[in-house]
This record gives sequence, structure tokens and C-alpha cells, in this order.
Amino acid sequence: MAALTGAGRYFDGRTARPVPVSLRLEAGRLAVSGPDLWRDWNGLDLRAEDARPPLMRVGPADTPERVEFSDEALAAALEALCPDLHVGPAGQGGTLTVALWSMAAGITLLGLAAFGVPALADAIAPLVPAAVEERIGALVEDQIGSLLGNPPACAAPEGRAALGRLVTRLRGDLPPGLRVSVRRSRTDANALTLPGGRVMVLSKLLDEARSPDEFAGVLAHEFGHVAARDPTRSLIRSSGIAYLLGYLVGDVAGSAVIVALGENVLSAGYSREAERAADAYAVAAVTRAGGDAAALATILERIAADRDESLAFLRSHPFTRERAAAIRSRATPPAADRPPLLDAPSWAALRAICATNPPG
Repeated sequence: MAALTGAGRYFDGRTARPVPVSLRLEAGRLAVSGPDLWRDWNGLDLRAEDARPPLMRVGPADTPERVEFSDEALAAALEALCPDLHVGPAGQGGTLTVALWSMAAGITLLGLAAFGVPALADAIAPLVPAAVEERIGALVEDQIGSLLGNPPACAAPEGRAALGRLVTRLRGDLPPGLRVSVRRSRTDANALTLPGGRVMVLSKLLDEARSPDEFAGVLAHEFGHVAARDPTRSLIRSSGIAYLLGYLVGDVAGSAVIVALGENVLSAGYSREAERAADAYAVAAVTRAGGDAAALATILERIAADRDESLAFLRSHPFTRERAAAIRSRATPPAADRPPLLDAPSWAALRAICATNPPG
């Protein structure tokens, strides 16, 4: 049989990171080659995992390594070469027995996903080392960048300086690794909190804000999520559930987990309690800085009225009126002679922080 070639992704069975590889089936062996990677597998030793066609996922029966690909010709050749390709490592059992065990495992995993993972996430999140959280945050930021079309970072010097002054006034006792970045976006007014003390602001939010106090309220709300480590807790929940459900559909290699990392942040799947706590944190932070904390309620109500989907922290929580009332009940009017959070030139510079970027 002539050699068949194709492209796929390699998973080492220990991490969820895929490695692009080239595949070559020749003389009964499957060669897998990639950056610093070479595998030469006997086709008779390969076993396939359940996957939704045209995707095929195969690997040796005695190792966790797998490659996945969508080449139908290559898949057909493997099936012709290896009659045991779709037989599990333990050999052929009774079909009914396998089906019953699969159903039992599925029910158990769904129960764990619904009840066990959220409880574990609450316990595990505070124990995640800062260095690990930082690496997760970098991965999530890359994923979000891809999902948003890779918006450029905004770095006008005067705008960055104004943002730095505002962050300094609001940050309180947050860890020194706090990072706030602005990405150019004219279509989505979002503020996103990532693990590792990263906050990503999309520039449309600056267009929507009518005062430094409104923008400060949203930024301080995100700082509340940083202080509570809500992003890490939420990602543990979502990626854990994605992995468990992926196991049921044969996606144990982890690709679902990778996608879930970025999508979870964009969907802002925080509980109502977490949102209320972040609002309370924002009120305290803006008040401490000398600003008008009630401005958070103002921008929250205005943007919610303008569109059905707006800020990430509003999207999955349709209790805007309740939140606004709670914010105003906690806020105290600032002193009449208070200095502004940002003077007029600094606020203008912050709103123009993307001026040096080409239109996206």
C-alpha cells in the first residue's frame, strides 16, 4: 500500500496542550512527527477512542499518548490495517455489559460534574499558588485574544500613565502582580477579569463611560473579582466539568478544556453572590479613593438599558435594578470639594489610550 500522509494534533496524555504534527502511514506503521517529537507506532497496536466523525483519535493501547485527525482516507486505511482498532484495551467484552458500565459511568460523572466539581473548586481555588495562577492567566489571555480576533493592545504613553494613576488609587491591598491592559475594540464594551490578577479592558468601555467615576466603578468591580480569586474558582469549575463531560464523548485529550478557559471568562459565569461581593468591593474602593461610588450603578443601568448584552459582568445576571439599588444604598456622596479621580486632561488621555493604534 502506498504511503498516506496527513496532519493532526498530538496529546501526551498528561497535559491538555495540543502539538501540531505530521502523520505518515506506511508499511503498517504510523509515524508521528512534530517539533522535538517523533513517534513510530505499530499499526496493529493502535486503538481508537470514541470521537465524533470525521474526527479520529488513536494511540497505542498501553500508553496515554494520542493523535487526532480528520483525514477520512487515513482513517479508512487504519481501520483496514488494524482489525482491533475499535476494541478497548481490555479486550472484547459483552456488548450489553459494556453498555451498562458506560451508562453507570456516565451517570456518576454527570453527578460529579453537577455537585462535586463546584464544591471542590471553592476549596481548591485559595490553594492555587500565585505562580500557577499567573501561568493560567497568560494562557487564558491568549485564548481570549484569539476568540476576540486578536485586538491590539493600546499603549499611548499619556493614556497608560493616567490608567496607572487610577489603578494605584483603587487597588488597595491587591497583590503586586496586578496587571490592567486595554485592548482596542469598537464593538464590545467589556471588562474581563482573568486568573493571576489580570484585568483586560476593551476600549469601547471607555467610550461608554461618561466620567472617571463610572469607569473607576467598573474597574474596581473587576478588582473585587481579583481579590476574591473568582476567575480561578470559576475556571476550575468550568474546565473540570468540561473535562468530565468530554470524557463521556471521547474528548479526554483536553481540547474542550482549552476552549473552555477563554469562553468561560467571556461568558462571565459568576454567581449572584460573587457579583454582589464585587459590587460591594467596588463601592468601598471608589469611596476610599474619594470618588462617587454610585456612578457604578449609573453606568450599569445605562448600558443595560442600551442593549441586551453589554458588559461581561452584566451579561448573565439580569438583576440590574437590584444591584443598582444595593450599590446606591452602600455609597456615600463624595465631599463637594473633593479632587477628581482623574483631572480633565488625564481623563481625556485615558479615553484616547488607543489613539496610536490603527482601526481594528
